[in-house]
Amino acid sequence: MTVIITDTGFGADDWTIGFVAEADAEAANDIVSLDLASDANPANLANRLSSLQMIRVDFPSSADGRGFTIARQLRLMGYTGRLRAHGHVLADQYAMARRCGFDEVEISDELAQRQPEDQWLFRADWKAHDYQNRMRTKAGQSA
Repeated sequence: MTVIITDTGFGADDWTIGFVAEADAEAANDIVSLDLASDANPANLANRLSSLQMIRVDFPSSADGRGFTIARQLRLMGYTGRLRAHGHVLADQYAMARRCGFDEVEISDELAQRQPEDQWLFRADWKAHDYQNRMRTKAGQSA
């Protein structure tokens, strides 16, 4: 089983359609949800972004940050559907995932036991605790 994490904490997966691997999706036209590997090139999806309702980007390791770049590129290309990080994402990386454009994170039950909900919720106020915001606050205090 898996746990879905949003800014409100842990929840069950409400996506029931399933996912199609990018390699299998090339031959089909009616795909609404796609699994992307961490080495995928988002530019390959440019012609089908408007038809995709959900994209799930794989994080094979917590040390592999390519998924953050993929999310940012997809958002810059105009993708407005649900964007999910999947795999080895740590609570410490939640704020970065949200800033890059992910709507949610999917982790295993085992990871959820090692990093309980309170660790994720601690980072749920991701807009207020970014580096630029802290610098603006410091600059305002010294003025």
